[in-house]
Amino acid sequence: MKKKIKINKNKGIVFWVTGLSGVGKTTISKKLQPLLNKKFGKTVLINGDDLRLIFELKNYDANSRIKYVKQYSKICQFLINQNINVIMSVVGLFHDIHTWNRKYLSNYIEIYIKSSLTKIKKFDSRGVYKRKKVVGIDINKQTPKKPHIVIFNDFIKDQKFYAKKIFDKLDKILN
Repeated sequence: MKKKIKINKNKGIVFWVTGLSGVGKTTISKKLQPLLNKKFGKTVLINGDDLRLIFELKNYDANSRIKYVKQYSKICQFLINQNINVIMSVVGLFHDIHTWNRKYLSNYIEIYIKSSLTKIKKFDSRGVYKRKKVVGIDINKQTPKKPHIVIFNDFIKDQKFYAKKIFDKLDKILN
């Protein structure tokens, strides 16, 4: 069993949902959000694609990706310091980011969603894997070293199933 996580009740919680593009991070997070709202209070869902649109972030090379995701981490830090819970759904598969998050984000819970690249490509409705500078293809992915929760999306079960699975695992590691 995973080690229990002590939550500082004076701060919000960051539920950092990471994995390859198209693995189901945001879809699962949308199903997870009402469960978290009920248990932990209002929880805002932010995803990397929305932040790219809002801030007009157009570069996809590794250095730009790291810079952007570090900014996302700082937004999470700003929100949790105001006792706001955040689900951050983002590729963000860089060890520097995971290390920074663990050091500077109190109440940080890392959730890694994985699947086979073949399955992800099969369900690639946005055409991500036809582009260049894709993490896991052109850019080396750095999977989290010690995520709190790991889920394997087989794309067979409903995404609500995976949200419930994450929620049940959270219940076991949070005191």
